[in-house]
Amino acid sequence: MESLVYPTTAKVDQIDEYHGVKIADPYRWLENPDTAETQAWVEAQNQVTFAYLNQIPARDKIKQRLTQLWDYEKYGIPFKEGDRYFYYKNDGLQNQSVLYTLKSLDDEPKVLIDPNTLSEDGTVALAGISISENGKFMAYSLSISGSDWQEWKVRDIETGADLSDHLKWIKFSGASWTHDHKGFFYSRYDEPNQQTKLEDVNYYQKLFYHQLGTPQSEDILIYERPDQKEWGFNGFVTEDGNYLIISVWRGTDPKNLLFYKDLTKPDSPVIELINEFEANFSLIDNDGPLFWLETDLDAPRSRVISININHPPKSPLSQGSNEGGFTEIIPEAVETLQGVGILNNQFVTSYLKDAKTEIKIFNLDGTFLREVALPGIGSAGGFAGKRHDTETFYSYTSFTTPNTIYRYDMVTDTSTIYRQPKVDFNPDDYETKQVFYASKDGTKIPMFITHKKGLKLDGNNPTYLYAYGGFAVSITPSFSVSLLVWMELGGVYAVANIRGGGEYGEEWHQAGTKLQKQNVFDDFIAGAEWLIENQYTSSKKITIAGGSNGGLLVGACMTQRPDLFAAALPAVGVLDMLRFHKFTIGWAWTSDYGSPEDPEEFKALYAYSPLHNLKPAIAYPATMITTADHDDRVVPAHSFKFAAALQEAHQGENPVLIRIETKAGHGAGKPTTKIIEEIADEWAFLVRILEMS
Repeated sequence: MESLVYPTTAKVDQIDEYHGVKIADPYRWLENPDTAETQAWVEAQNQVTFAYLNQIPARDKIKQRLTQLWDYEKYGIPFKEGDRYFYYKNDGLQNQSVLYTLKSLDDEPKVLIDPNTLSEDGTVALAGISISENGKFMAYSLSISGSDWQEWKVRDIETGADLSDHLKWIKFSGASWTHDHKGFFYSRYDEPNQQTKLEDVNYYQKLFYHQLGTPQSEDILIYERPDQKEWGFNGFVTEDGNYLIISVWRGTDPKNLLFYKDLTKPDSPVIELINEFEANFSLIDNDGPLFWLETDLDAPRSRVISININHPPKSPLSQGSNEGGFTEIIPEAVETLQGVGILNNQFVTSYLKDAKTEIKIFNLDGTFLREVALPGIGSAGGFAGKRHDTETFYSYTSFTTPNTIYRYDMVTDTSTIYRQPKVDFNPDDYETKQVFYASKDGTKIPMFITHKKGLKLDGNNPTYLYAYGGFAVSITPSFSVSLLVWMELGGVYAVANIRGGGEYGEEWHQAGTKLQKQNVFDDFIAGAEWLIENQYTSSKKITIAGGSNGGLLVGACMTQRPDLFAAALPAVGVLDMLRFHKFTIGWAWTSDYGSPEDPEEFKALYAYSPLHNLKPAIAYPATMITTADHDDRVVPAHSFKFAAALQEAHQGENPVLIRIETKAGHGAGKPTTKIIEEIADEWAFLVRILEMS
């Protein structure tokens, strides 16, 4: 590989002191993305990156194959409100999926909103929708260039015309209609003014009621907590229309509070049903004052309980204090309970067993009825609807099965295919297996491995190892055109279900947080070592990849074990662990990472922070960092500073590149064209680095 000449990155004399430790931050100036200097740096880095990628002969063919495979109809799961069905569909290569509606499943669908018409380059995305219970109105939100900030509007579903309603300064919020269809509840932040500090924009969320046809300035404040700047509010109306449920969240901590307001009584107060952050509580449904809740209270893999709000339990709800307070309906199982709904007056539960979906049905008294037969070992989702619905829809996917939509009859226990995509490949040419390997401390970690049949275990297979490992996010089997192309190129795809995720409940999650975060990196490194020891690949053929928190994972592992990996692809990563909490919503991540303001947590963060653990004159893996200039969740400064420091520290011929997407954000709503281009660049990069034919 030819030597690359990287742009010169200026350094400043910036030194910060943390708990008596002085730490230099020479690339602090890159934290401001709007200066001429930063923009010039971005342009110079992109010139180097794309000049390198343009010289890879396989790049165009990879992009052509991606485009060819991507061009198939993709359906979302249908759902019903009033007398209408709704679903998303992408014809194949549309930048954004289109929302359709129809009165009967046999009718001709009508376009309700096509985001592709809202911008020339597809960078305006439909971020969220809420349909009124009578099926007449749709509140919908738009995101521009991938921003978390959204603007909400209202559309008359029959005419397709937008009403005058226009709501701003909203993020991390849905909309929930009242049963009179006159308005909805939502949460927003205060509009900044000249006196507003930038760091305060993402604090003090408030819950409002918006009445149709009125300006946002007249919205009614339902709940706020000026004494709790980190609290956020998710307000939703129960199916019977009688209660407003307020789930109070604090950052990314899964523990929440649960309040309610009686909507049948004008001017009723907000009642604090659960007012201690001791567990996660999620309302499933209610029967008058009887509330059914999914919770991990004293049950890290979750269970179902009921609470009668006329006889509320004492708080905190610690074990042993539940007399007369709550009743256990479905006990904690060996598998992890992921979600619960009610259909046909029965609980429909979704469990994870070693990261694979199981659907089980129970009576409302908790009696087990049956398990729903799924097409195979994979991931299923959906099963939404109203309490007395006997029909529902779900999706099923695996590593070799494109997302297929099924119609399920709750009465006869039968599934029929509703929409099955046609992708230009033969799934019988591929195989998936699940293995369990030992991490550094002996913990058994599951890993899925997918590849073409007939693979030779000779240690020479290019391998793409992926994981996330944080925020209780579970990584389950799913189909991906991009990974299909990777396997067509001869690659092995491995997914490690490491600690920090939610695959085995809250204990699994907590084992990868704060002072125990190193477990996450140990798990990932051990997965790579297992693949090498078992002759799937070698250190000259293995790539590690992950995005967001997974980008941190990649950054930490490549700095801890630069000898183990041939290539690294950290995407939109959290890479400066001493300043992550100072930008946008970064403060909310301290529940997983800990805070640099805490002396003990600072030590743990500093010990693995990718930016601060680069050492001079080390040969690091070939690296392509990816980020976006409009990412307002994990700000691009993380990637900018890490790239500059890595280019300075790295010794050897391996390229160290940063690919900076413009007019894009953290990933959600990214246009299809941009997705295909980015993946083609990543695969081309790996074809070059791993010497794939």
